[in-house]
Amino acid sequence: MLDLDLIRRNPELVRQALRSRGEESALDPILALDAQRRQRIHEGDELRARRNQVSRDIGRLNAEAGRTPVPTMLGDRPVLEEELTPAQRRAKELFQQSESLKKEMRQVGERIKTLEEEAKTLEEQLADLLLTLPNIPREDVPVGPDASANVVVRSWGEPRTFDFQPKAHWDLNETLGLIDFERGAKLSGSRFYVLRGAGARLQRALITWMLDLHTREHGYTEIYTPALVRREVMQGSGNLPKFADNLYHDQEDDLWLIPTAEVPLTGLHGDEILELGSLPLNYVAYSPCFRREKAAAGRDTRGIKRVHQFDKVEMYKLVEPEQSDQELERLVSHAEEVLRRLELAYRVVRLCTGDLGFPSAKSYDLEVWAPGCQEWLEVSSSSNCTDFQARRSNIRFRREPQGATQFVHTLNGSGVALPRLMIALLETYQQADGSVVIPEALRPHMGIDLIRPTA
Repeated sequence: MLDLDLIRRNPELVRQALRSRGEESALDPILALDAQRRQRIHEGDELRARRNQVSRDIGRLNAEAGRTPVPTMLGDRPVLEEELTPAQRRAKELFQQSESLKKEMRQVGERIKTLEEEAKTLEEQLADLLLTLPNIPREDVPVGPDASANVVVRSWGEPRTFDFQPKAHWDLNETLGLIDFERGAKLSGSRFYVLRGAGARLQRALITWMLDLHTREHGYTEIYTPALVRREVMQGSGNLPKFADNLYHDQEDDLWLIPTAEVPLTGLHGDEILELGSLPLNYVAYSPCFRREKAAAGRDTRGIKRVHQFDKVEMYKLVEPEQSDQELERLVSHAEEVLRRLELAYRVVRLCTGDLGFPSAKSYDLEVWAPGCQEWLEVSSSSNCTDFQARRSNIRFRREPQGATQFVHTLNGSGVALPRLMIALLETYQQADGSVVIPEALRPHMGIDLIRPTA
């Protein structure tokens, strides 16, 4: 969520940032609602101040009037005005003033209640609009409308050359028998699959190896989270309300299947003030990921490139604001290390403004070469989300024991995602006889060095 004070102070800066992302500016309705809300609050504050002053005046009038008792009956008849002494008439007048002010204050109280209800309604409308705004790109993010403006900043390794025609993974699978597309569809429909034998074993080995690498060598703490989260957790990460149509939802319990472990890792410290000196926090989590992929209907339907359920190892950081850009570079390097040790040719791509994810202020993609598909496949996206998710999730820290709280910066990165990594491995390490060599780094976890054709 963007800082509302920033929008008030510098709306043109925010408008320009949103335009660079290809977003229609929603600032005018936001500023109008904010002005109305603040006007209601201001009027309410003024009325409360008047009510407090009048309450003191009423107390003074009652005290002064109470010093002179005023009789109301003389025998069996009411006392006439002319029968009162000057002091009694003054006391009666003071009492009447007090009653008049009390009546006025009852009306003021009703007005204050109305203003509070209106301010609350306006605040809810304002919050709903703020949730629709994406993050502001960092200054060094390339400006462009879409992926065509992304910039390759470096590459590693050379794509393997073959003395035979390399096959795509779905063709390799015909003799390897690693992926059962037919039974995946039988169980769950299109874009689901079943891994069998060495295929399931390869995925499990990759997950275990990546978790070990990130925890033992990169300093991350392993976390295991639920795959279903509450609405506010999904909202805190930036997935709701923007991507509701692309998420799986259990309506009865209002629980949402996670599209990435980034979601529960963001919610892990929601509504917390982190302990002094605890930053940075570095987490890594394996999780299944669920995406309806409605926006990608009809695309990449062959193989396992774009599916509704897949596995991923996710890295996540909570850091002090001035460290987040540096930590993003470190995060990317940790994802790169996975690909280097697997000896897969890859490139690092800096995303332009029009291709940034909704909560991201700056992102890099890692794309690995798949020689059978003849394309670069994104296997990791690493992002600095600055304080965007922290504001939505209310995650804060203190620099000093009694100091003011600040929002942390959050970062996330695939470390890395499956099954596209498996596509690249199968296609890169395939042999002329249809077998697939296991990369040396994975052999201790696989227990074999070669996947042989079964047919």
